[in-house]
Amino acid sequence: MNGREGEGLYLNEKLSEEKVFKDPVHRYVHVRDKVVWDLIGTKEFQRLRRIKQLGTTYLTFHGAEHSRFNHSLGVYEIVRRIVDDVFAGRPDWDENERLLCLCAALLHDLGHGPFSHSFEKVFHLDHEQFTRAIILGDTEVNEVLRRVSFDFPKKVAEVIAKTYENKLVVSLISSQIDADRMDYLLRDAYYTGVSYGHFDMERILRVMRPREEQVVIKRSGMHAVEDYIMSRYQMYWQVYFHPVTRSAEVILTKILHRAKHLYLAGYTFQTPPVHFQSLFYGNMQLEDYLKLDEAVTLYYFQQWQDEQDPILSDLCRRFMNRNLFKYVEFQPTNEEMKKLVELTTLFKKAGIDPNYYLVVDSSSDLPYDFYRPGEEEERLPIYLLMPNGELRELSRESTIVDAISGKRRTDHKLYFPQDFLDDLSTKRNIKKKIKELLYE
Repeated sequence: MNGREGEGLYLNEKLSEEKVFKDPVHRYVHVRDKVVWDLIGTKEFQRLRRIKQLGTTYLTFHGAEHSRFNHSLGVYEIVRRIVDDVFAGRPDWDENERLLCLCAALLHDLGHGPFSHSFEKVFHLDHEQFTRAIILGDTEVNEVLRRVSFDFPKKVAEVIAKTYENKLVVSLISSQIDADRMDYLLRDAYYTGVSYGHFDMERILRVMRPREEQVVIKRSGMHAVEDYIMSRYQMYWQVYFHPVTRSAEVILTKILHRAKHLYLAGYTFQTPPVHFQSLFYGNMQLEDYLKLDEAVTLYYFQQWQDEQDPILSDLCRRFMNRNLFKYVEFQPTNEEMKKLVELTTLFKKAGIDPNYYLVVDSSSDLPYDFYRPGEEEERLPIYLLMPNGELRELSRESTIVDAISGKRRTDHKLYFPQDFLDDLSTKRNIKKKIKELLYE
């Protein structure tokens, strides 16, 4: 459909009968708007079924097999409840923004790739750029959105890019207490089987109020917000930054580095990485990107277990069969860095390539921060709406939140293949020295 053909068709069009998705977190996801139903049916959105929400976490928590698809539906459902049940009829809320909020919530993760954060790190990609490219490009998603209005795709892309003029709309999908975070904490806790991520979302939704610039929370709901922030803190350190998950990510990252290195060096693959070519050359096209999912990626890893290159085949076997790297705590002090240099030398002498088998991995999180202009990733604070109508920043009222505000926690670990070091059939003395250094 070209130009303005079909424009306005979907603006207020409803399905003849409400559609529902059964959902383990929200019980049901309700769809009445035709544009939302048609977006779900596009091939770009259906692709999210083939991308796990938590990347390699399934190798640590075996239930974590859920997809970006069901998370996206969950975020949509939370926003639908906010705009239809909580905000409707309130001052500061513009009912004309309703459909924009629903579509941006549904599509906010559209550009995620397979094992997205590892892929982004290796190939310097940005999933949000791909999200906008899908929304604005020659896609089924764009065709559906344009039926609302010619500039509707642009508006949706702006909300996701956080540049849309109505900051209240942006804050529903991207803030320190947004629908995205609320869904992934509850959903990830459910599928991993942990208790850390649970908080009273029903209470938070009831006390949300629209303001010109962002969503605010009634003072009476402060304790529910405290619970949410502590849940987020616990989930990051107990689930998202779990050292076993990070070990799998390290190996995944090294597979991609090795495959790229071999491809650019002219190595002849038994299973050529056809789907990765534009990635390796650094000119990834949207059409190629949309063909990549985790099924495709795992197919190559499965095949590359039999490659002639010993490093690529070993790393792929480790990933596919969950023979992961071990780790020790590592602090980047002068003394520890000297030890790392010595270990690097010893690994080379032992015939173990330190570029692939000796890896420092760092994780860092800031559970809550108030607005600090000019800092990287400025964060809008959470505001409490006091009984007298005044707005107060959360950490000024909550001693719990104040205790963790602005405190960045960082964790470093050193990963290595224990089985290589335990094999004393070669380089026995060097390997013993390595183990002494690692475990001293």
